[in-house]
Amino acid sequence: MPYIFNSIATIFLATYTLFFTIKNKAYRTAFSNKALLFPIILYVLMVFSLLWTKDFALSQSALIKELPFLIIPVCFLFVPIQKTEEKNKILQYYSWAFFGYTIFYLLKAAIRYVITKDSEVFFYHELVTFDVNAIHVSVYVSLSFFIFYIKKEKTIIDSMALFLQFVLLVLLSSKNILFVFFILLLVYSLFFSKRQIKTKTILWVFFTLILLGIGLFQRISQRYLEEIVSNGHEKTINERIGSDGKDGVVYNVSIKEAWEKEKFQQNDYFPGAALRVYQIRIFLEMLQEDPIFFNGYGLNASGHKITEKRKEHNLYPGYENFNFHNQYIQFFAEIGVIGLLILLIILFITIRKSIMTKDFVSFSFTVLMISLFLTESFLSRQRGIVFFIMMYSLINAKDVNSITSLKNKE
Repeated sequence: MPYIFNSIATIFLATYTLFFTIKNKAYRTAFSNKALLFPIILYVLMVFSLLWTKDFALSQSALIKELPFLIIPVCFLFVPIQKTEEKNKILQYYSWAFFGYTIFYLLKAAIRYVITKDSEVFFYHELVTFDVNAIHVSVYVSLSFFIFYIKKEKTIIDSMALFLQFVLLVLLSSKNILFVFFILLLVYSLFFSKRQIKTKTILWVFFTLILLGIGLFQRISQRYLEEIVSNGHEKTINERIGSDGKDGVVYNVSIKEAWEKEKFQQNDYFPGAALRVYQIRIFLEMLQEDPIFFNGYGLNASGHKITEKRKEHNLYPGYENFNFHNQYIQFFAEIGVIGLLILLIILFITIRKSIMTKDFVSFSFTVLMISLFLTESFLSRQRGIVFFIMMYSLINAKDVNSITSLKNKE
């Protein structure tokens, strides 16, 4: 849906919180949840980056996009969740809503295929559009899948939702998320499920699912093979991009080349892993060249330096449009090491709580985020920001009716 719907929903949440606070005098119990203070502190640090930013206009506009880091945790501070059942009900709403999106995406792809006869409409960004982003949707659908998966008694519709969401996840072709998804299935079977299943059986099912997911779809296997081939030998030809002859001969860049090569050619192509390694490399070069360890370049103000590096290393024009594709590095480069540490604390708090409470949905959310942040600057996108901070706030919200407890004491 258009970005404005996220903004409208956030405004409604803030408005409700205001009326709830006034009516219940909830301000008397606010700020008692330390876990929800860290996103607020992170946003305050983003605001302070205006003092040293390399691009004041870009940082200022980014602060509006990052506002959910302030608004949503504050809302959860003033409006506590009364029972664990309420959290579970909200998660159920989410899973059913995304089941609706799953049907929509699959039907849309089928209709487009009938019209265009192009099978590409079923895969990757073509399935959900580049703006919505296949990798991000893979995270949303994975979490929805696990909410259905852990239900003790499943209906026929629940089973249908599981099947269709698994199909969507495979078609989205995100290598990183698919790998983590299967690992989480294995972890659930071994450590969270109350059913006694033999480890050998679990492993066989685990590897069978991986092989089926990769082997049945040529489009998916091609993306995996591209990574393997490009790193097995240098100067391999990219058959997917250069196969029609329009782009000439296009060469894959290996991870080794991305890390070491000083100058590239205009027809060099960076597969996913090589691009991420190159982005880490140029960040380390930036750390050596500029005093950004503590402050960074400023919120959303690292683009100029990425452009400089693109020209310095002679990459094809357009590569400067990529951010760091790594949330840890993105925060480090823009708001300094303190911003990185706050993000790590936020993730640690959530993973610790999920393990202590044996909450698999919270655990899977955090593991998905930890892995996603290694390959995507997820918190530079509005949908990513709202999804992450909403789930974080819900997971860490007080599950005790502190307002009622206070009134009873009085």
